[in-house]
Amino acid sequence: SDYGSRDKPGTALGRTVPDGNVLFPDIFHTNHLLFYDRFSAYQDYILGDCKASEVKQFIAEYLEKVLEPSGWQAIWRTNVFEVLVGVVDVNFPALKAVVQLSEPFLCESQDSSFTLECMQELLELKEHQILLQELWVVYDESGEFDQTALAIEHVRFLYQYIWRTWDEEEEDEFDYFVRCVEPRLRLHYDILEHRVPSGLVVDYQNLLSQCEELYEKFLNVRNSISSNDSDSEAENVSMVEGLKLYDKVEHLKQRLKVIENPLLRYVFGYQKYGSLQAKGARSTGAKVIHVVPLTMTANLLQLLTRDKLCPESCEALEVQFHHDPLAAVNACYEGERVIICPGHYFVDGVFSIADSVELEGYGLPDDVVIEKQGKGDHFFDCTGANIKISNLKLVQHGAVEGILYVHHGKTTLENCVLQCETTGITVRTSAELLMKNSDLYGAKGAGVEIYPGSACTLLHNGIHHCKEGILVKSFLDEDYEAPRITMVNNVIHNNEGYGVVLVRPGMPSEMKDAPAQGMKGFLMMWVLCMTVDHILFPALGCTQPTEVGDETACAEGSRQEQPGCVTDELELYKRAEASEQTENNSEIANVLGATTAKKRQIHRKRLSELGFTEADDNLMSQEMFVSVEGNQFKWNGKGSFGIFFF
Repeated sequence: SDYGSRDKPGTALGRTVPDGNVLFPDIFHTNHLLFYDRFSAYQDYILGDCKASEVKQFIAEYLEKVLEPSGWQAIWRTNVFEVLVGVVDVNFPALKAVVQLSEPFLCESQDSSFTLECMQELLELKEHQILLQELWVVYDESGEFDQTALAIEHVRFLYQYIWRTWDEEEEDEFDYFVRCVEPRLRLHYDILEHRVPSGLVVDYQNLLSQCEELYEKFLNVRNSISSNDSDSEAENVSMVEGLKLYDKVEHLKQRLKVIENPLLRYVFGYQKYGSLQAKGARSTGAKVIHVVPLTMTANLLQLLTRDKLCPESCEALEVQFHHDPLAAVNACYEGERVIICPGHYFVDGVFSIADSVELEGYGLPDDVVIEKQGKGDHFFDCTGANIKISNLKLVQHGAVEGILYVHHGKTTLENCVLQCETTGITVRTSAELLMKNSDLYGAKGAGVEIYPGSACTLLHNGIHHCKEGILVKSFLDEDYEAPRITMVNNVIHNNEGYGVVLVRPGMPSEMKDAPAQGMKGFLMMWVLCMTVDHILFPALGCTQPTEVGDETACAEGSRQEQPGCVTDELELYKRAEASEQTENNSEIANVLGATTAKKRQIHRKRLSELGFTEADDNLMSQEMFVSVEGNQFKWNGKGSFGIFFF
């Protein structure tokens, strides 16, 4: 509403040249509006607190205030033709404009059948009334028609991207803006700004098309029933068919709402890789080694033959050369290997690995760099039974999802460097990750995200400069197997939140006293936090007040450059730090183990309610295997370990 103020001369909107071969006049450029522009217009000026059944009425009242009733031109656009018309009046209740063909006659169509006489007949059939959202206002420098162009853009956008044919039948206590407009508007802009995975976008569009098609069938069946008062067998069949269609439509509508909700879309929205199939072994039974050189020289070929190719059986050995690592992986079959030579490779795509293959960099990780180019979803998606990635540096930019996603099977990362963009590595239910001697940093979410029912082994890794170091998800109220976690000799440091955080639902016994305790209940997750960030090191120039006589003497002696006393003080700090780290490892193991015990109690209770007094040993032995030792936690923003209840 701030665009094109009538108190200021000249237009505040841009202009755009229409596509096509016909020389149409320029039109107002209005489809560039930001999220806040549309949000504010719908909430404050157009819809307000109206219900779904009142949307058309509120739009008409808004248009009466801002729309010029006549004196402007527009391009009437359909899927078949475009024609220049002049507006002589506006039917506000019907949201239509009364138009006539402009002179000279300008029309562009897919064929030559739309002549002047044909268009005049078509307008007469429509009583010269055209839907406002089919009109694109012709540009005018005076600024007089800015509000008209913007108002029509808001109406067009609403009916193109927000409104659903079934919205009027879903009356509830919420305003239409709150219930439908805001979540759909946010989803639209999330998609435009590449914040939604492409697979989820495709799913949403397919669900929307299916729902519209089924809803139209449902309306036809319902109308046929309401227009027929007989109690015949055909009528009963139609009623049954109508109920089935109604159930299908409601199911699809709920799935659409889940995707429109930003908190739920990633948890329940879609299963993107369910259809990804492994190729299996080659029909010939041979195995191929795929080599990716940035540039192949005689010396490099000689080194490859000596180090990587000769150890293989030279008989019937087939080697294929590729310029692109992604093309090499896509050419792999079960049990094959990809050797990537030193170089910096830019890849525009996703590594979807469904077979048991091995990716190996020939050299140090910093010498073999694979960088994702362009916006996209994951970088690596692993569903193979046994995948190994080693000696590579993976760099991710402009991503929507994490750098590596283990859906199924086992994935081994060894001696790799992962420069993340969003989340780091995600280990889904029934998947297994072995990560050792690797370095991961830069994730805006968790460096490693571990789901229930998965297995995750982390050995001698560095995880740092992420939002959270390691995030363990435990859903006590669901029938998931407990995860198996091994963490040995990792260095988890400089993360914004916790080094390790456990996310799980709060049980009633834990949460029932929270309202009475006020802030104490709110800060439950802080109680279990053991910070190591405040250990002070004299070597860094820090001091720590002490009251013990020997320590004071040592501090004074250090000022007098007494090397022996300085050595003793540093030794004390090293022992204190080692003690803290041991306590941190024990605390994490104990809390994760206690979570497993709680889960087993819930399972026993459920079995008892079902009449099973003795639980099956195999079922009840599903506990979280936890081995946490030798890890170092330093300079994490909130501490070493925390629990988040939801």
